[in-house]
Amino acid sequence: MESYRPQTYGDRIADFYDDWHDRPDTAAAVEALASLGGAGPVLELAVGTGRIALPLAQRGLDVHGIDASEAMVGRLRSKAGGERVKVSMGDMADVAVEGSFSLVFAVFNSFFALLTQGDQLRCFTNVGQRLQPGGVFVLECFVPEMRLFDRGQRVSAVAVELDQARLDVTRHYLAEQRVETQHVLITGDRVRLVPVALRYAWPSELDLMARLAGLRLRHRWGGWGREPFGDDSALHVSVYEKPEAG
Repeated sequence: MESYRPQTYGDRIADFYDDWHDRPDTAAAVEALASLGGAGPVLELAVGTGRIALPLAQRGLDVHGIDASEAMVGRLRSKAGGERVKVSMGDMADVAVEGSFSLVFAVFNSFFALLTQGDQLRCFTNVGQRLQPGGVFVLECFVPEMRLFDRGQRVSAVAVELDQARLDVTRHYLAEQRVETQHVLITGDRVRLVPVALRYAWPSELDLMARLAGLRLRHRWGGWGREPFGDDSALHVSVYEKPEAG
């Protein structure tokens, strides 16, 4: 994917992102993040269409966001209350916003959209500089599963319906900890392609990045319901805190 850019995924999927990703755990995620954010303000990396940011703003929190895709932010702005979320356009690794935050978060694997270890570490470092003492950085990420791939590839039928089908076609680059996927939507005589590239990291690698950025792990859950994280967990919600001064 030589021409892939940080905004590519969002630009391609913006008009039907909410339809594809109407997740049942949204309310639990909002509840957990609101409790962690305290009085705010809070910052979402890869704010997208506002699935999480808007409900947090509706609770009265001062919510900021960063995103690379004008199309995704346009969808956020079109929703009721969208004007309440302050959005900066750019690379989320830079965390190029003013002020400090009680909570910074990236949900639904968005952190893995940073495609090198260096960019991921830079994001951790910049988040650490933006967190208030005692503030937290929260990541929701999948746990890498190597058994999904056969000879570095995978094709799966996500949905097969009367008038459409959706396939995921994926290549896995083990040495780079990178996956490149085409979401293929076939409807009648039309095919739409939504490419996405991710650089995954193991929980232990994320913990080391946090330590290098001056943060430490406070909690790791197996989901937004704060269930225990264990060997069978498919995802983790990791809460990193910035130590109080002194």
